Amino acid sequence: MLSRRSLLGGVAALASVPARAAGYAIAPEPIGEGVWLVRGADEPIEAGNGGAIANIAIIATPAGTVLWDCGPSVRYARALRLVAEQVTGKPVVRVYVSHLHPDHGLGLAAFDPAIVAALPGTIDALRAQGQGYADGMYRLLGDWMRGTDLLLPGRAITASQEDFGGRSLRLLALSGHSAADLALLDPQTGLLLGGDLIFHDRAPSTPTADLALWRASLDQLTALPHRGVLPGHGPFDPGGTTAIDQTRDWIDWLEATLTQAVRDGLDMVEAGELPIPDRFAKMAVARYEVQRSVSHLYPGLEATLLPRVDVP
Repeated sequence: MLSRRSLLGGVAALASVPARAAGYAIAPEPIGEGVWLVRGADEPIEAGNGGAIANIAIIATPAGTVLWDCGPSVRYARALRLVAEQVTGKPVVRVYVSHLHPDHGLGLAAFDPAIVAALPGTIDALRAQGQGYADGMYRLLGDWMRGTDLLLPGRAITASQEDFGGRSLRLLALSGHSAADLALLDPQTGLLLGGDLIFHDRAPSTPTADLALWRASLDQLTALPHRGVLPGHGPFDPGGTTAIDQTRDWIDWLEATLTQAVRDGLDMVEAGELPIPDRFAKMAVARYEVQRSVSHLYPGLEATLLPRVDVP
């Protein structure tokens, strides 16, 4: 139970949040013809950033504005919608939710569910787990989340592309970061929107990861003809390969390192303090994500590598 001192300290910390806490700072940057990036903070979800840590894309089409993900709260998504429609001059007609994690999709409560689309697996996961994520975000972010209710996307993505008045967007059903990960290719610009299958200069997170499936998805994205890559977190990759390669390198190193840690008999605290290679030195929140990944992955590795002797 939290002490009175802890509670008062939390209130004081919230009171010291910078002036940007009065509203989300949404500043679209053009990254291609009719495509803008709204950068998320390269930080953990915390009060200082209002949970706005995921990258968002705005796409202008003849039929209207398309949003790639919609942020962590209804407050964020309302501001995003206003900015997006000012930039494109057209109303939002589609919102894609790339996967179940709350920094990407809880803002869908600001939209008519009929225009919000996600993979069937994402909709199922939100139905089963979404309220727990929403409750956790309220505990982390407090007033940032005011008015945010869990809603489900109203459109299940079953086709491999969708046309918006002549601008066709290719939709890819993948998995690995979660059980259902949507990626999007815009053939007009060659831009690949990878969601959280791709991180760039920001350590990947693994709360629902299957690393083998993640690698398979990265193989498919690598083979896909594309140019620039918009990762789920971190800066835009104009070359289109660095972010994918870096993500693969990280999860390969992470799995090998934690596997060896289990074999060496390290406990979870010790594993979380293992050295991080110099090649990852510029990655944001690397130590934070290593320690989170230990909590996510270590129990499964221990069950596999250290089975009970009485189990055949």
